[in-house]
Amino acid sequence: MYYFDNSATTLIKPPQVAAAVYHAIQSQTIGNPARGSHAPALQALRHVEQVRLKIAQLVNAQDVSQVSFTSNATVALNLLLKSLFTSTDAVITTENEHNSVLRPLYQLEKEGMQLDFLTLDRLGRVRLDQLESLLKENTKAVVINHMSNVTGQLTDLKKVGAFCQKYNLLLIVDAAQSAGVVPIDMVEMQIDALCFTGHKSLYGPQGTGGIVLNNPTLNLKTVFSGGSGSHSYDKEMPHQMPGFFEPGTLNVHGLAGLEAGLDFIEEQSVESIQKELQEITLLFLEQVMAISRIQVYGNDLKQAKENPENHGAVVSLNLAGWSSGDLADVLYEEYDICVRSGAHCAPLVHKHFETVKTGMVRFSFSSFNTKEEVNIAVKALSELALER
Repeated sequence: MYYFDNSATTLIKPPQVAAAVYHAIQSQTIGNPARGSHAPALQALRHVEQVRLKIAQLVNAQDVSQVSFTSNATVALNLLLKSLFTSTDAVITTENEHNSVLRPLYQLEKEGMQLDFLTLDRLGRVRLDQLESLLKENTKAVVINHMSNVTGQLTDLKKVGAFCQKYNLLLIVDAAQSAGVVPIDMVEMQIDALCFTGHKSLYGPQGTGGIVLNNPTLNLKTVFSGGSGSHSYDKEMPHQMPGFFEPGTLNVHGLAGLEAGLDFIEEQSVESIQKELQEITLLFLEQVMAISRIQVYGNDLKQAKENPENHGAVVSLNLAGWSSGDLADVLYEEYDICVRSGAHCAPLVHKHFETVKTGMVRFSFSSFNTKEEVNIAVKALSELALER
Protein backbone atom coordinates (compact mmCIF):
# COMPACT_ATOMS: atom_id res chain seq x y z
CA MET A 1 0.00 0.00 0.00
CA TYR A 2 1.16 3.53 -0.85
CA TYR A 3 -0.11 6.03 1.68
CA PHE A 4 -0.41 9.71 0.67
CA ASP A 5 -3.00 10.92 3.16
CA ASN A 6 -0.70 12.28 5.82
CA SER A 7 -2.55 15.60 6.14
CA ALA A 8 -5.42 13.59 7.62
CA THR A 9 -3.21 11.46 9.86
CA THR A 10 0.24 9.94 9.55
CA LEU A 11 -0.38 6.22 9.16
CA ILE A 12 3.27 5.19 9.33
CA LYS A 13 4.78 6.20 12.67
CA PRO A 14 8.30 5.76 14.00
CA PRO A 15 8.36 2.30 15.64
CA GLN A 16 9.22 3.82 19.02
CA VAL A 17 5.79 5.50 19.11
CA ALA A 18 3.93 2.19 19.29
CA ALA A 19 6.53 0.85 21.71
CA ALA A 20 6.02 3.84 24.02
CA VAL A 21 2.24 3.43 24.07
CA TYR A 22 2.56 -0.29 24.72
CA HIS A 23 5.07 0.25 27.51
CA ALA A 24 2.89 2.92 29.14
CA ILE A 25 0.05 0.40 29.37
CA GLN A 26 1.95 -2.86 29.87
CA SER A 27 4.34 -1.58 32.54
CA GLN A 28 1.43 -0.94 34.93
CA THR A 29 3.29 2.06 36.32
CA ILE A 30 1.27 4.87 34.71
CA GLY A 31 -1.72 6.01 36.75
CA ASN A 32 -3.77 9.21 36.71
CA PRO A 33 -1.64 12.40 36.82
CA ALA A 34 -2.35 14.87 39.65
CA ARG A 35 -4.89 12.47 41.13
CA GLY A 36 -2.85 10.99 43.97
CA SER A 37 0.49 10.90 45.77
CA HIS A 38 1.23 7.24 45.07
CA ALA A 39 3.93 6.13 42.62
CA PRO A 40 1.70 5.43 39.57
CA ALA A 41 0.06 8.88 39.83
CA LEU A 42 3.41 10.62 40.26
CA GLN A 43 4.95 8.66 37.39
CA ALA A 44 2.06 9.69 35.13
CA LEU A 45 2.53 13.31 36.13
CA ARG A 46 6.24 13.14 35.31
CA HIS A 47 5.43 11.76 31.85
CA VAL A 48 2.90 14.52 31.16
CA GLU A 49 5.25 17.27 32.30
CA GLN A 50 8.04 15.88 30.12
CA VAL A 51 5.80 16.05 27.04
CA ARG A 52 4.80 19.61 27.95
CA LEU A 53 8.46 20.56 28.00
CA LYS A 54 9.12 19.00 24.59
CA ILE A 55 6.13 20.75 23.00
CA ALA A 56 7.29 24.07 24.48
CA GLN A 57 10.78 23.49 23.08
CA LEU A 58 9.40 22.58 19.64
CA VAL A 59 7.59 25.93 19.24
CA ASN A 60 9.83 28.03 21.52
CA ALA A 61 7.14 28.76 24.08
CA GLN A 62 8.65 30.58 27.04
CA ASP A 63 6.69 28.93 29.86
CA VAL A 64 6.13 25.18 29.89
CA SER A 65 3.15 25.59 32.25
CA GLN A 66 1.32 27.35 29.40
CA VAL A 67 1.00 24.08 27.44
CA SER A 68 -2.36 22.32 27.87
CA PHE A 69 -3.28 18.99 26.31
CA THR A 70 -6.53 18.18 24.51
CA SER A 71 -7.65 15.30 22.32
CA ASN A 72 -6.90 17.08 19.00
CA ALA A 73 -6.57 20.49 17.34
CA THR A 74 -10.32 20.82 16.81
CA VAL A 75 -11.03 20.57 20.53
CA ALA A 76 -8.10 22.90 21.23
CA LEU A 77 -9.40 25.54 18.82
CA ASN A 78 -12.95 25.32 20.17
CA LEU A 79 -11.78 25.70 23.75
CA LEU A 80 -9.44 28.57 22.94
CA LEU A 81 -11.67 30.60 20.62
CA LYS A 82 -14.75 30.28 22.80
CA SER A 83 -12.79 31.21 25.90
CA LEU A 84 -11.32 34.35 24.28
CA PHE A 85 -14.02 36.06 22.25
CA THR A 86 -17.31 37.73 23.15
CA SER A 87 -20.20 39.29 21.23
CA THR A 88 -18.49 42.71 21.37
CA ASP A 89 -15.32 41.57 19.58
CA ALA A 90 -14.31 41.53 15.93
CA VAL A 91 -11.94 38.89 14.53
CA ILE A 92 -10.00 38.68 11.28
CA THR A 93 -9.57 35.23 9.73
CA THR A 94 -8.99 33.86 6.22
CA GLU A 95 -10.61 31.92 3.41
CA ASN A 96 -7.84 29.36 3.91
CA GLU A 97 -9.25 27.97 7.15
CA HIS A 98 -10.31 24.47 8.09
CA ASN A 99 -13.76 23.96 9.60
CA SER A 100 -12.09 23.47 12.98
CA VAL A 101 -11.54 27.25 12.88
CA LEU A 102 -14.50 28.31 10.75
CA ARG A 103 -17.30 26.58 12.60
CA PRO A 104 -16.39 27.85 16.08
CA LEU A 105 -16.03 31.35 14.62
CA TYR A 106 -19.36 31.08 12.80
CA GLN A 107 -20.96 30.01 16.07
CA LEU A 108 -19.48 33.05 17.80
CA GLU A 109 -20.63 35.23 14.90
CA LYS A 110 -24.21 34.07 15.45
CA GLU A 111 -23.83 35.26 19.03
CA GLY A 112 -22.84 38.75 17.87
CA MET A 113 -19.09 38.65 17.20
CA GLN A 114 -18.00 40.33 13.96
CA LEU A 115 -16.03 38.23 11.48
CA ASP A 116 -13.89 39.51 8.60
CA PHE A 117 -12.05 37.43 5.97
CA LEU A 118 -8.75 37.83 4.16
CA THR A 119 -9.23 36.49 0.64
CA LEU A 120 -6.86 34.30 -1.43
CA ASP A 121 -4.89 35.03 -4.57
CA ARG A 122 -4.80 32.79 -7.66
CA LEU A 123 -2.46 30.31 -5.95
CA GLY A 124 -4.48 30.18 -2.76
CA ARG A 125 -2.08 32.40 -0.82
CA VAL A 126 -3.62 34.55 1.91
CA ARG A 127 -3.87 38.22 0.90
CA LEU A 128 -2.00 39.71 3.84
CA ASP A 129 -2.07 43.07 2.09
CA GLN A 130 -5.75 43.27 3.09
CA LEU A 131 -5.06 43.25 6.83
CA GLU A 132 -5.12 47.02 7.29
CA SER A 133 -8.43 47.39 5.41
CA LEU A 134 -10.20 44.92 7.72
CA LEU A 135 -9.23 46.65 10.98
CA LYS A 136 -12.06 47.84 13.19
CA GLU A 137 -12.02 49.63 16.52
CA ASN A 138 -13.12 46.41 18.22
CA THR A 139 -10.85 44.01 16.29
CA LYS A 140 -9.30 41.77 18.92
CA ALA A 141 -7.36 39.11 17.03
CA VAL A 142 -6.20 37.49 13.83
CA VAL A 143 -7.00 33.77 13.72
CA ILE A 144 -4.99 32.13 10.97
CA ASN A 145 -3.93 28.81 9.51
CA HIS A 146 -0.15 28.37 9.26
CA MET A 147 -0.37 25.83 6.44
CA SER A 148 -3.32 24.97 4.22
CA ASN A 149 -4.45 21.35 4.34
CA VAL A 150 -5.67 21.70 0.73
CA THR A 151 -2.98 23.63 -1.16
CA GLY A 152 -0.04 23.38 1.24
CA GLN A 153 0.49 27.14 1.02
CA LEU A 154 2.28 28.55 4.07
CA THR A 155 1.40 31.91 5.58
CA ASP A 156 4.13 34.35 6.61
CA LEU A 157 3.48 34.40 10.35
CA LYS A 158 6.30 36.86 11.02
CA LYS A 159 4.47 39.40 8.88
CA VAL A 160 1.15 38.70 10.57
CA GLY A 161 2.79 38.84 13.99
CA ALA A 162 4.33 42.24 13.24
CA PHE A 163 0.92 43.54 12.15
CA CYS A 164 -0.73 42.24 15.31
CA GLN A 165 1.98 43.76 17.47
CA LYS A 166 1.58 47.13 15.75
CA TYR A 167 -2.17 47.26 16.43
CA ASN A 168 -2.19 45.43 19.77
CA LEU A 169 -4.07 42.41 18.41
CA LEU A 170 -3.81 38.77 19.41
CA LEU A 171 -2.32 36.30 16.96
CA ILE A 172 -4.00 32.88 17.19
CA VAL A 173 -2.46 30.15 15.00
CA ASP A 174 -3.82 26.82 13.80
CA ALA A 175 -0.65 24.73 13.42
CA ALA A 176 -2.37 21.38 12.84
CA GLN A 177 -0.60 20.91 9.50
CA SER A 178 2.71 22.65 10.14
CA ALA A 179 3.85 21.54 13.60
CA GLY A 180 6.70 19.09 13.13
CA VAL A 181 7.44 19.87 9.47
CA VAL A 182 7.87 23.66 9.50
CA PRO A 183 9.97 25.55 12.07
CA ILE A 184 7.78 27.53 14.49
CA ASP A 185 9.09 30.14 16.91
CA MET A 186 6.28 31.67 18.96
CA VAL A 187 8.52 34.47 20.21
CA GLU A 188 9.97 35.47 16.85
CA MET A 189 6.58 35.17 15.14
CA GLN A 190 4.87 36.98 18.03
CA ILE A 191 2.23 34.26 18.40
CA ASP A 192 -0.04 34.63 21.43
CA ALA A 193 -1.68 31.21 21.22
CA LEU A 194 -1.13 28.14 19.08
CA CYS A 195 -3.21 24.98 18.64
CA PHE A 196 -1.68 21.70 17.48
CA THR A 197 -2.59 18.09 16.96
CA GLY A 198 -0.42 15.07 17.72
CA HIS A 199 -1.50 12.56 15.09
CA LYS A 200 -0.27 14.30 11.95
CA SER A 201 3.33 15.48 11.54
CA LEU A 202 4.22 15.02 15.21
CA TYR A 203 3.80 11.26 14.58
CA GLY A 204 1.83 10.74 17.79
CA PRO A 205 -1.30 8.65 18.30
CA GLN A 206 -4.77 9.91 17.49
CA GLY A 207 -6.44 11.53 20.50
CA THR A 208 -3.56 13.88 21.29
CA GLY A 209 -3.21 17.62 20.75
CA GLY A 210 -3.21 20.85 22.67
CA ILE A 211 -2.99 24.60 23.23
CA VAL A 212 0.17 26.62 23.78
CA LEU A 213 -0.11 30.15 25.19
CA ASN A 214 2.65 32.70 24.97
CA ASN A 215 0.80 35.64 26.49
CA PRO A 216 0.22 35.58 30.27
CA THR A 217 -2.25 38.49 30.11
CA LEU A 218 -4.97 36.67 28.17
CA ASN A 219 -8.37 37.03 29.81
CA LEU A 220 -9.96 33.60 29.41
CA LYS A 221 -13.41 32.41 30.39
CA THR A 222 -14.22 28.79 31.19
CA VAL A 223 -16.19 26.97 28.48
CA PHE A 224 -15.63 23.37 29.60
CA SER A 225 -15.25 22.21 33.17
CA GLY A 226 -14.95 19.14 35.35
CA GLY A 227 -12.53 17.39 37.66
CA SER A 228 -9.15 19.06 37.88
CA GLY A 229 -7.29 17.20 40.62
CA SER A 230 -7.03 20.42 42.63
CA HIS A 231 -9.33 23.14 44.07
CA SER A 232 -12.03 20.50 44.25
CA TYR A 233 -14.28 22.59 46.52
CA ASP A 234 -14.40 25.51 44.10
CA LYS A 235 -17.50 25.86 41.93
CA GLU A 236 -15.39 26.86 38.92
CA MET A 237 -12.37 25.40 37.16
CA PRO A 238 -9.01 26.71 38.37
CA HIS A 239 -7.95 29.61 36.16
CA GLN A 240 -4.30 28.64 36.17
CA MET A 241 -2.69 26.96 33.20
CA PRO A 242 -2.25 24.21 32.25
CA GLY A 243 -5.23 22.79 34.16
CA PHE A 244 -7.58 25.47 32.86
CA PHE A 245 -7.99 23.57 29.58
CA GLU A 246 -7.57 20.07 31.06
CA PRO A 247 -10.75 18.97 32.86
CA GLY A 248 -10.91 15.23 33.38
CA THR A 249 -8.29 12.55 32.84
CA LEU A 250 -5.60 13.13 30.24
CA ASN A 251 -4.73 10.57 27.56
CA VAL A 252 -1.42 9.74 29.25
CA HIS A 253 -0.84 6.59 27.21
CA GLY A 254 -1.32 8.60 24.03
CA LEU A 255 0.96 11.33 25.32
CA ALA A 256 3.66 8.71 25.90
CA GLY A 257 3.44 7.95 22.18
CA LEU A 258 3.46 11.64 21.34
CA GLU A 259 6.64 12.07 23.35
CA ALA A 260 8.29 9.35 21.27
CA GLY A 261 7.15 11.14 18.10
CA LEU A 262 8.64 14.40 19.37
CA ASP A 263 11.90 12.60 20.14
CA PHE A 264 11.98 11.29 16.57
CA ILE A 265 11.49 14.81 15.20
CA GLU A 266 14.21 16.18 17.46
CA GLU A 267 16.64 13.50 16.28
CA GLN A 268 15.93 14.29 12.61
CA SER A 269 15.39 18.06 13.14
CA VAL A 270 12.38 19.93 11.77
CA GLU A 271 14.60 21.65 9.22
CA SER A 272 15.89 18.34 7.88
CA ILE A 273 12.37 16.89 7.64
CA GLN A 274 11.15 20.02 5.86
CA LYS A 275 13.98 19.85 3.31
CA GLU A 276 13.32 16.17 2.63
CA LEU A 277 9.62 16.83 2.08
CA GLN A 278 10.37 19.75 -0.22
CA GLU A 279 12.36 17.42 -2.47
CA ILE A 280 9.58 14.81 -2.58
CA THR A 281 6.90 17.43 -3.24
CA LEU A 282 8.90 19.06 -6.03
CA LEU A 283 9.53 15.67 -7.66
CA PHE A 284 5.79 14.96 -7.61
CA LEU A 285 4.87 18.43 -8.89
CA GLU A 286 7.32 18.38 -11.78
CA GLN A 287 5.88 15.10 -13.05
CA VAL A 288 2.14 15.55 -12.51
CA MET A 289 2.12 19.06 -13.98
CA ALA A 290 3.50 17.53 -17.19
CA ILE A 291 0.50 15.18 -17.48
CA SER A 292 -2.16 16.54 -19.83
CA ARG A 293 -5.68 16.97 -18.36
CA ILE A 294 -4.39 17.28 -14.80
CA GLN A 295 -5.04 20.55 -13.02
CA VAL A 296 -3.03 21.32 -9.89
CA TYR A 297 -4.38 23.85 -7.39
CA GLY A 298 -2.40 26.31 -5.29
CA ASN A 299 0.95 25.37 -6.79
CA ASP A 300 3.31 27.00 -9.24
CA LEU A 301 6.36 25.08 -10.42
CA LYS A 302 8.54 28.18 -10.61
CA GLN A 303 7.55 29.21 -7.09
CA ALA A 304 8.11 25.68 -5.80
CA LYS A 305 11.65 25.69 -7.20
CA GLU A 306 12.60 29.22 -6.18
CA ASN A 307 10.88 29.40 -2.78
CA PRO A 308 10.25 25.86 -1.51
CA GLU A 309 10.04 27.15 2.07
CA ASN A 310 6.70 28.82 1.21
CA HIS A 311 4.96 25.51 0.62
CA GLY A 312 4.24 22.36 2.57
CA ALA A 313 4.14 18.76 1.35
CA VAL A 314 0.57 18.89 0.04
CA VAL A 315 -0.58 18.81 -3.59
CA SER A 316 -4.25 18.84 -4.63
CA LEU A 317 -5.37 18.16 -8.17
CA ASN A 318 -8.14 17.02 -10.49
CA LEU A 319 -8.07 14.94 -13.64
CA ALA A 320 -10.42 16.04 -16.43
CA GLY A 321 -13.18 13.53 -17.02
CA TRP A 322 -13.03 12.16 -13.49
CA SER A 323 -14.78 13.13 -10.30
CA SER A 324 -12.39 13.46 -7.38
CA GLY A 325 -14.20 10.62 -5.60
CA ASP A 326 -13.97 8.25 -8.56
CA LEU A 327 -10.31 9.04 -9.10
CA ALA A 328 -9.47 8.41 -5.45
CA ASP A 329 -11.43 5.14 -5.49
CA VAL A 330 -9.67 3.83 -8.60
CA LEU A 331 -6.27 4.85 -7.27
CA TYR A 332 -6.91 2.70 -4.21
CA GLU A 333 -8.76 -0.21 -5.81
CA GLU A 334 -6.44 -0.66 -8.79
CA TYR A 335 -3.12 0.77 -7.57
CA ASP A 336 -3.29 0.45 -3.77
CA ILE A 337 -2.72 4.22 -3.46
CA CYS A 338 -4.37 6.05 -0.55
CA VAL A 339 -5.33 9.70 -1.14
CA ARG A 340 -8.08 12.02 0.05
CA SER A 341 -10.89 13.30 -2.17
CA GLY A 342 -13.69 15.79 -1.62
CA ALA A 343 -13.85 19.08 0.28
CA HIS A 344 -11.17 18.44 2.95
CA CYS A 345 -13.24 20.39 5.53
CA ALA A 346 -12.11 23.65 3.89
CA PRO A 347 -15.20 25.00 2.08
CA LEU A 348 -13.95 28.52 1.36
CA VAL A 349 -10.87 27.21 -0.44
CA HIS A 350 -13.13 25.26 -2.78
CA LYS A 351 -15.35 28.27 -3.37
CA HIS A 352 -12.22 30.23 -4.30
CA PHE A 353 -11.04 27.61 -6.81
CA GLU A 354 -14.60 26.83 -8.00
CA THR A 355 -14.32 23.17 -7.02
CA VAL A 356 -17.32 22.98 -4.71
CA LYS A 357 -19.01 20.37 -6.95
CA THR A 358 -15.94 18.46 -8.02
CA GLY A 359 -13.81 18.53 -4.87
CA MET A 360 -10.10 17.81 -5.19
CA VAL A 361 -7.81 14.81 -4.89
CA ARG A 362 -5.11 15.50 -2.32
CA PHE A 363 -1.68 13.91 -2.09
CA SER A 364 0.06 14.71 1.20
CA PHE A 365 3.49 13.36 2.06
CA SER A 366 5.39 12.44 5.21
CA SER A 367 9.05 11.69 5.80
CA PHE A 368 8.19 7.99 5.48
CA ASN A 369 7.21 8.42 1.82
CA THR A 370 9.92 7.72 -0.74
CA LYS A 371 10.77 9.00 -4.20
CA GLU A 372 10.02 5.52 -5.53
CA GLU A 373 6.49 5.76 -4.12
CA VAL A 374 6.06 9.18 -5.72
CA ASN A 375 7.06 7.73 -9.10
CA ILE A 376 4.50 4.93 -8.68
CA ALA A 377 1.77 7.49 -7.95
CA VAL A 378 2.72 9.55 -11.01
CA LYS A 379 2.71 6.44 -13.22
CA ALA A 380 -0.79 5.59 -12.00
CA LEU A 381 -2.07 9.09 -12.77
CA SER A 382 -0.43 8.98 -16.19
CA GLU A 383 -2.20 5.73 -17.03
CA LEU A 384 -5.56 7.00 -15.80
CA ALA A 385 -5.15 10.21 -17.80
CA LEU A 386 -5.12 8.11 -20.98
CA GLU A 387 -8.31 6.18 -20.13
CA ARG A 388 -10.96 8.88 -20.69
